[in-house]
Amino acid sequence: MAFQDIQILRVNYLRGPNIWTYRPIIEALIDLGEMEDHPSNSIEGFNDRVNAWLPGLVEHHCGVGHRGGFLTRLVGGTWMGHIIEHVSIELQLLAGARAEFGKAREISKRGVYKVVFRTEHETLGRASFKAAHRLVMSAANNLSFDIATTVEELKAIVDVLCLGPSTACIVDAAMERKTPFIRLTEGNLVQLGYGSRQRRIWTAETDRTSAIAESISSDKDLTKRLLTQCGIPVPEGQIVTSADQAWEASQDIGLPVAIKPADGNRGRGVSLNVETESAVRAAWLAANTVGAGWSGSDENVPVLIERYVKGEEHRVLVVGDRVVAATQGETAFVVGDGVSTVEQLIESQINTDPRRGESETFPLDVIKFSNSSRGEMTLLEIQRQGLEPHSVVDKDRSVIVQRNGNLNVDVTDKVHPEVAAAATLAARVIGLDIAGIDIVTEDISRPLDETRGAVIEVNAGPGLLMHVKPAVGQPRPVGKAIVDHLFGSNDSGRIPVVGIVGTEQTTELAQLVAWLLHLSGHRTGLACKDGLYMNQHHLGKNDARGFEDGERLLINRALDAAVFETTPLHILNEGLAYDRCQVGVVTNMPETTQILIDDHDIQTPDQMRTVIRTQIDLVLPEGAAVLNAQDDAVVGLAELSDGEVLFYAQDASNAHLTVHRQQGGRAVFCQEGFVTLARGDQETPLFHLDMDLIARLLKQGLHINTLLAAVATGWSLGITPLLIRAGLKNFGQKNEQVSKDLARMNG
Repeated sequence: MAFQDIQILRVNYLRGPNIWTYRPIIEALIDLGEMEDHPSNSIEGFNDRVNAWLPGLVEHHCGVGHRGGFLTRLVGGTWMGHIIEHVSIELQLLAGARAEFGKAREISKRGVYKVVFRTEHETLGRASFKAAHRLVMSAANNLSFDIATTVEELKAIVDVLCLGPSTACIVDAAMERKTPFIRLTEGNLVQLGYGSRQRRIWTAETDRTSAIAESISSDKDLTKRLLTQCGIPVPEGQIVTSADQAWEASQDIGLPVAIKPADGNRGRGVSLNVETESAVRAAWLAANTVGAGWSGSDENVPVLIERYVKGEEHRVLVVGDRVVAATQGETAFVVGDGVSTVEQLIESQINTDPRRGESETFPLDVIKFSNSSRGEMTLLEIQRQGLEPHSVVDKDRSVIVQRNGNLNVDVTDKVHPEVAAAATLAARVIGLDIAGIDIVTEDISRPLDETRGAVIEVNAGPGLLMHVKPAVGQPRPVGKAIVDHLFGSNDSGRIPVVGIVGTEQTTELAQLVAWLLHLSGHRTGLACKDGLYMNQHHLGKNDARGFEDGERLLINRALDAAVFETTPLHILNEGLAYDRCQVGVVTNMPETTQILIDDHDIQTPDQMRTVIRTQIDLVLPEGAAVLNAQDDAVVGLAELSDGEVLFYAQDASNAHLTVHRQQGGRAVFCQEGFVTLARGDQETPLFHLDMDLIARLLKQGLHINTLLAAVATGWSLGITPLLIRAGLKNFGQKNEQVSKDLARMNG
């Protein structure tokens, strides 16, 4: 029989922490229709077709908890929503992305499922879900499916839209040490940390990387002169602008020579061990062509002629004031068989290496005779040996096809201390906080003066993949080194973040908390129903509880703290804008609404608890959950907090407060008309509710519970009781009145 298509009812992208996980996810709502009655084991050939297309599914543990777990479920019979989840994940993995999380849950309507899985980018997630839907329907209906084309299409999305491997290794290291990140563009510009504590990276460049230093490093002649003045060995050389000058300079310096663009990087246009006049002229032309391409000039550009330094090329990565990794180059060559051409030998002996590929995720490049600068250099290299791409190579003859660009053998542990000192000094001389120092030496484990080695280049924004995924040797934690360089040992890059959820005066509470933070000296942002505020400046009255407005606060370098009001609907539609919070506040357990029932199937108190707990799940271990002790359902969230718990209630005899205080916990309550702070059995009256300015707030409609929540939140943030008292008493007053009151308090 032919099955009707599974209906896709909705596909939603949750960018922040949500009811499923901390990470961005795709949440799709699908209706299986008639296929609800046809699990995987009831369709002839279905499992075989799925496994043939996606053999990697054997690695999915699923709920079984071991390799092959998902296949066990598949054979035993599982539903199509669950299968689409795993297929979506596997397709992303095949495309080179990370997608290790997924769930599929049936909602209250029979045959309708929520399919959830992690994705690195919204476009990738949506495309992989659609492809998974097509694959499952093709398997069910015994139709063909082009898995190779599908994966290539997804790989193209990954290459264009996902973080590159160098940036990703830094982001991964930041996440490992609990430092949050925000991707600022579709490229590799990333913010680590929040607000005024943030740092920015652009691949291996940081906001500490000097533009002047970067410009100096791209000028090879200037770089050499500066290094020479500081006693760092460099090969002598000359700048030329014509082939004739190149040959004259080569004779002056002494053959063999190295020829390269004076302003270049990544080995493009570089010729090494050039020994003849014809080879010098050809190498000059190649370097000039590459240099002109970078400069956009139609005229000859400066080309550098240098003494050729014998030995292997090495890339030494300097971060801050230390060497953190080093790799050695491998000369790529082929060996003739008397039958195959150079081009055929390259394909069979070099490009078949699984470490080689055309995307930047591969540690080694594919070698081709193309119109690219690297292809032209390969052509020059074999021509210097009297060959062309179509030349048949004699049996057992060795032909070099690439001398540089294969820096993928890890030698970090071999670097001599004097070599490391020269590399770090070179980075400092140029002014780079992160630098790739190219050194040629016959033995990296010996001082450069013993081997006549030299520093040949200093590179800004060095690639990191060679250190993260070396072709030979041990990967190095270069991402961690860069993050540690940007942040101190006890610096997570975080600012105080307060998240508030509920339906009882959460806007008023958010404004009170932001006011207290402001008075305590923090430049504070506020995103709430009334709009967006930055340091008490109202930027607009539109509802600012959504993800984008919240993120606007976190990327603002002029803010030291941020307060967010949210709702169950925002959590379900977008996720929260921040990954963790210093304080999470729940004022009450909301009742479900028609829109929550219709759009998200949130119908029961337990389902609402799953939504609201998201706020408490995000509390940092050093933070606090502030909970309304008068709401039993809210009290039940206390067990979910990784940090401290503060309860508040109007009645000092509240049973939850009593138990909490007996355990030494903190609480805020009313006692004989006084708002009182308590830690265990110690009590501190803060102010009386009859105090004129406090009474004014209550008369204007502020609930006592909201006042207590503000006090508890301020206290949990480390704001002193005196400042909390003065701040609440002066909420909404003119600045001059607040200044007078604070002066009296400090006097």
